[in-house]
Amino acid sequence: MIELDCRGQLCPLPIIELARRYTEAEVGDLVGVVATDAAARYDVPAWCRMRGQEYVGEDLADDGTPRYLVRRTS
Repeated sequence: MIELDCRGQLCPLPIIELARRYTEAEVGDLVGVVATDAAARYDVPAWCRMRGQEYVGEDLADDGTPRYLVRRTS
């Protein structure tokens, strides 16, 4: 899994980072977006719908920060 550290970044920066770097993952692999911005909870799933990627869900990074999981499908 590739983990993107977007702590402290406000919308739309976590989504810009996801869009810029998700292709570093192999098709089928996960990309985790670790973000403190509450908007990421809505923005990451919306980005997945628009880009045809799979939103897997939300869990927590080691420090308890929300991590939003995306599976690269193409």
